[in-house]
Amino acid sequence: MADRQNQDAIYEFAEELVTGVLKHQLEIDEKISSLSQNWSMDRMPALDRAILRLAAYELMFGSETPSEVVISEAVELAGELSTENSATFVNGVLSAISSTQRPI
Repeated sequence: MADRQNQDAIYEFAEELVTGVLKHQLEIDEKISSLSQNWSMDRMPALDRAILRLAAYELMFGSETPSEVVISEAVELAGELSTENSATFVNGVLSAISSTQRPI
C-alpha cells in the first residue's frame, strides 16, 4: 500500500470539504443560485449541484488551493461525470463566484 502514503491528509481534506459545505450550505446555495442564470438548484443535475457546492466552498471560505485549480478540477469532474453541457455550466458559475470572492 505504498501508493496510499497521503491517505490521512486526503481523508482530512475530504472531511473538511464535506463538513464545510454542510455548515455553509445555505450561503453556498444562495451564491450559486444568484449566479446561475435561468437555473434553479432543483433544475440542476444532482452531480452538478454537488460539484458546485464543493468548489464554491473552497472558493468562498478560504481554501489554500488556487482558484484556477479549484475551477479546473470541478470542470474536469463535471465533464467526465455529468451531462454534455455540465462542464461549461460549472465553469461559468464558479468563475463568477471566484470573481466575487477572491482573485483568480
